[in-house]
Amino acid sequence: MIPDARSALAGALPRPYWLDRPEAPPPLAPLTGPAAADLLVVGGGFTGLWTALLAKEADPGRDVLLAEARTVGSAASGRNGGFCAASLTHGLDNGLARYPDELPVLDRLGAENLDGIEKAVARYGIDCDFERTGELEVATQPHQVEWLRESVARARSLGHDAVFLDRDAVRAEVDSPTYLAGAWHHDRTALLDPAKLAWGLRSACLEAGVRIVENTSVVRLRRAGAGVMAETGQGSVRAGSVRADRVALATNAFRGLLRRMRPFSVPVYDYALMTEPLTDEQRASIGWANRQGLADLANQFHYYRITRDGRILWGGYDAVYYLGGRVREEYDQRSATFEKLAGQFFETFPQLAGLRFTHAWGGAIDTCSRFFAFQRAAWGGRVAYSIGYTGLGVGASRFGARVMLDLLDGHDSEALRLRAIRSRPLPFPPEPIRYAGITLTRRALARADERQGRRGPWLRMLDRLGMGFDS
Repeated sequence: MIPDARSALAGALPRPYWLDRPEAPPPLAPLTGPAAADLLVVGGGFTGLWTALLAKEADPGRDVLLAEARTVGSAASGRNGGFCAASLTHGLDNGLARYPDELPVLDRLGAENLDGIEKAVARYGIDCDFERTGELEVATQPHQVEWLRESVARARSLGHDAVFLDRDAVRAEVDSPTYLAGAWHHDRTALLDPAKLAWGLRSACLEAGVRIVENTSVVRLRRAGAGVMAETGQGSVRAGSVRADRVALATNAFRGLLRRMRPFSVPVYDYALMTEPLTDEQRASIGWANRQGLADLANQFHYYRITRDGRILWGGYDAVYYLGGRVREEYDQRSATFEKLAGQFFETFPQLAGLRFTHAWGGAIDTCSRFFAFQRAAWGGRVAYSIGYTGLGVGASRFGARVMLDLLDGHDSEALRLRAIRSRPLPFPPEPIRYAGITLTRRALARADERQGRRGPWLRMLDRLGMGFDS
């Protein structure tokens, strides 16, 4: 590791920057006894919050209870990069490979969903630094330049506002010696403060009459007549129960409450750094006046953005799966990854030598074999779930919430008529085959990056099986 990276990490706080705020709301009381609700939402991240809020918007008289095991927004929803993308399919290429006939509709629904988020932020007065800056993809290897030209052509064929930038043009936007070309997608990505969005949705839910209990783990579901009984507590200690007509599971990377959920999603750890605010001189050295979100094109890619107070969030590259698929607090810190990320940051922006990182953190995201979320109903339509976002959940979570409500309420909708929504991904194999397969895939993706993007036999086999990933 280069000296700049080592010194820059000294003193970085081991917690998410977004959640490390004095304005974080105080926790709400846990559930301590029996309760009842028309709709129980399990999970207080974006998916759960949108589900509760949309349910109340559709029917203000509906009794909605949201149960969160920790505090609202404390997991993936408060730890991500704040990229709120319109894509429901983890990018056009992934959607085109899997559902080419439905991609125009999925693309339109995604754009409408992003517009809906922006309108909700304005309607509820949510101060989350929402700004539609777009995203700038950058080529750092010669073979990626043509990829960018092709990505712009595909985006424009669907009506996107996208432009190709040559080396000089992209460096006029953001100046890095590693950039060879860029593709600026103007209209399909917003940036925001994810913790502030979660806290704002929490306030909107409470104002709408949603009951929220925090530090309340739902540990078991069982059928109860025409409804569902949810037991809450920690381990073998039961704290309370909720009798609900319908249940929406928004548990993301945590172990699914329904056995049928578990083979289809695995928790993968993503890591990020946050710098101190840049000085005026440092900011001038890199430009970035238009504040776009950035990402490179490698399989092991970086994402990065400027915050409202002039910091740089730098994340990605390593995506770590731990044997057994457990979600544990000790996995939130990984010094080897932080050192690697810091070194790569200064390779990208050598003119920022001397800048320090104030926060370093990680967290689990849920991924599935098709790399974008899916929604299903269970128990005769009494339970629904939405999982498998694979890192683009800030925007897609609202869409997932709406599909879950359609499933629970028996509503016909344009989304539910799509094969992409009615289908589900291929399941992951059991352990230890799962761990071996994911580890082999990570290594194969790294080798492809080293070989100008050429995919080896393992990745080509996964492509044929419908499990191939192209970031």
